Amino acid sequence: MTPLAIFGTQFVLSILVFGLLAKWYLAPCLAKKPVHMALSLLIIPHATRHIGLSFLVPGLTDSPPTTFANSAAYGDFASGLLAILCLIALRKPWSLALPLVWIFNFVGSIDLVNALRQTEAVPHLGATWFIPTFLVPILLVTHVLIFTCLLRNSLKPLGPIY
Repeated sequence: MTPLAIFGTQFVLSILVFGLLAKWYLAPCLAKKPVHMALSLLIIPHATRHIGLSFLVPGLTDSPPTTFANSAAYGDFASGLLAILCLIALRKPWSLALPLVWIFNFVGSIDLVNALRQTEAVPHLGATWFIPTFLVPILLVTHVLIFTCLLRNSLKPLGPIY
């Protein structure tokens, strides 16, 4: 198998596994929670997206294309900071919490799609290979769940905090 075929196989299987886990276990559990709590739980993995800065570290990668490294690293970093801001906003709860979650979810989703379309970077991922083949599928599945939660609850107030 070529590196791109291995990458694709790992990515698709990770999406399948995390999608099934989300459908069978996570979504039913979250449906019982207040919207701010469900969103917070879904956003938590995104708060660690500073890990994407690894694409800029020499030695962890095999010199990926600069456009990929910069956009993936700084896109993840910005998404992670937005996720942290959303967690704080949902916890308070701020009146802008839900609009912030919408912004975060669009920015984070676009960042991931942009990085995934740059397949020329795959042979250069080095030790960062696990990010798009393991972490990105988790992030994509949670982005879908966040959009679903936002759409279902777009007219409901945040309500009392935990």
